[in-house]
Amino acid sequence: MSPIPTPHITAKEGDFARTVLMPGDPLRSKFIAEHFLTNARLVNNTRGVQGYTGEYNGKLVSVMASGMGMPSIGIYSYELFNFYGVENIIRIGSAGIISQKLKLRDIVAGLSCYTNSNFGRQYGFDGNVAPCCSYKLLSAAMEAGRRIGQEPIPGALYSSDIFYDEAGNAGKLEKLGVLAVEMEGAALYLNAARAGKNALCLCTISDNPVTGEELNAEERQNTFTTMMKIALEIA
Repeated sequence: MSPIPTPHITAKEGDFARTVLMPGDPLRSKFIAEHFLTNARLVNNTRGVQGYTGEYNGKLVSVMASGMGMPSIGIYSYELFNFYGVENIIRIGSAGIISQKLKLRDIVAGLSCYTNSNFGRQYGFDGNVAPCCSYKLLSAAMEAGRRIGQEPIPGALYSSDIFYDEAGNAGKLEKLGVLAVEMEGAALYLNAARAGKNALCLCTISDNPVTGEELNAEERQNTFTTMMKIALEIA
């Protein structure tokens, strides 16, 4: 019996392209489909998690939201990789500053993801894991950024299970060279590794917890266009 549709995705077999861009916010998924894709069609709207497939410069590309946090992107990326034949997932999200060398709207490319999550324990490894991105996607993103005029800053991300975090890890992680904090990358990278597929996190800096600077919800939804263009160029 075919696993398609899944409990979380009601798209049909063949509805998704080989590459899926994955923002957290369903409205950002809709924004990308409406502003960048031609002939875009809605292929999933289960639980309001909108997924579209269309064309960008003649290439078939899909975009679907992941929701917030590793449990959510863990479900959607697993089903896309393992049931829908997707080969590449590029997360395009927001991140908060850890390294004070960064500024708002910088684009970070996650080489690896430190994490406080137990997501990786399911594979039977009892140590700590810091899963890595696909080098193929990373190198393509760096080149695309150079062409567009804003090269991503490569480095480690911190994927946290906690948004309102009282542990105060940012200072410790900054000393280790970690650039920014987000909430999805580690699960995506682990699912990609386990499936033998490719993943990359591109994150635009949306806030600085130290200084209090931040972009509002509308700016996060609608103004991360350079990051979106980089992802579309390598799709």
